[in-house]
Amino acid sequence: MELAYYSDYAVRLVNTEEPARGKDTLTSVEAVRYLFGASQSAARRATDSDVTRFRSIRARLRAVFEAADTGDETLAVDLLNSLLLEFPVSPQISGHDFRDDDGRPLWHMHLADHPSNATAGYAAIAAMGLAFHLTEYGVDRLGLCEAAPCRNAYLDTSTNRSRRYCSDRCATRANVAAYRARKRREADLSEKTGLAADSTQPSSAHGERPAPRGR
Repeated sequence: MELAYYSDYAVRLVNTEEPARGKDTLTSVEAVRYLFGASQSAARRATDSDVTRFRSIRARLRAVFEAADTGDETLAVDLLNSLLLEFPVSPQISGHDFRDDDGRPLWHMHLADHPSNATAGYAAIAAMGLAFHLTEYGVDRLGLCEAAPCRNAYLDTSTNRSRRYCSDRCATRANVAAYRARKRREADLSEKTGLAADSTQPSSAHGERPAPRGR
């Protein structure tokens, strides 16, 4: 399992809540277990108590993305370091489930999750994965969707650091909104220009506008 995979743990957890919309899907132990994905052994350790603990970790991870989004690199790193200190990981070389054509293990780095409880294990993996992504690609690769009111977290892996939205759906919605706003501005400008043209009609010798025809 590649280390870059672990950064998705942070994104998945942060995006269980959409504060601007008042939505929160992290409301049950089943929702907690779902976040672990294929790691069923870790998911089985989750209990009802982990719901509250996961929400606390979620808030701290979102704060990392918010700091990065505003360009405060030092704060983003400090917040992430506090998570790394509180939830350490155990890196191991692993070859399970991955074999080459000759049946030999494909050795890779694996982060063993913390055995004490589900929250500690998930937090350790999410924080370390995010740390690898930050140090490899830069703080500005941690983003929050610009398609208001979404603000979901995402990891920018584009070649030119151009990502601004969490999904194609949000990108399309933002583009449509921008197009409509541009059309409204053009219509307003056209209306104002028309009024300005009317105000420049020639006046009579006495400084009065000529009377409309037919009167």
